[in-house]
Amino acid sequence: MDKPLPVATATSAPFWTGLRDRKVLLQYSPSTGSWVYYPRVLAPLTLADDLEWREVGGTGSVYTFTVAHRPTSSEWAGDVPQLLAVVEFDEGPRCTSELVNVAPEEIKVGMRVRPVFVDVGDVTLLKFEPEGAA
Repeated sequence: MDKPLPVATATSAPFWTGLRDRKVLLQYSPSTGSWVYYPRVLAPLTLADDLEWREVGGTGSVYTFTVAHRPTSSEWAGDVPQLLAVVEFDEGPRCTSELVNVAPEEIKVGMRVRPVFVDVGDVTLLKFEPEGAA
C-alpha cells in the first residue's frame, strides 16, 4: 500500500524544492526579526508581507517525542514503532517529523539532531537523526 505524500502548494513550494536540493529553507520575517515555520503567506502576529526564504543548517533539538507502537494510519502498519518527534530548529521554529537511525530507548528530549533527506518518488521528506549518527 502506498503512503500519502505531501503536495506542494504555491506557498510551500520553496520548502519542498529546498529539500529536493538537500537544503532546509525556512521563512524569515525581517520586520519581526523572527523565523517562521510552517510556510505562510504573511508573517504571524503582524501580517507583514515581508517573508523571505533563507537556508538554515537544519540542526536542532528534540522538543518532544513519542514512540508509536500502533500505526498512525493503515499505510504505516509495517513501520512500527514510529519515532515521531517535534524538533526545534536552532533558529527557533518547531516542526513535526520522524526520527531515523536511532533506537527508541536512545531518544531523549533535548537530544541534538541533524536533517536527513529521504527521497520518496518525486518528493523529498525531511527526517532527523542524532548528530552523532554514522
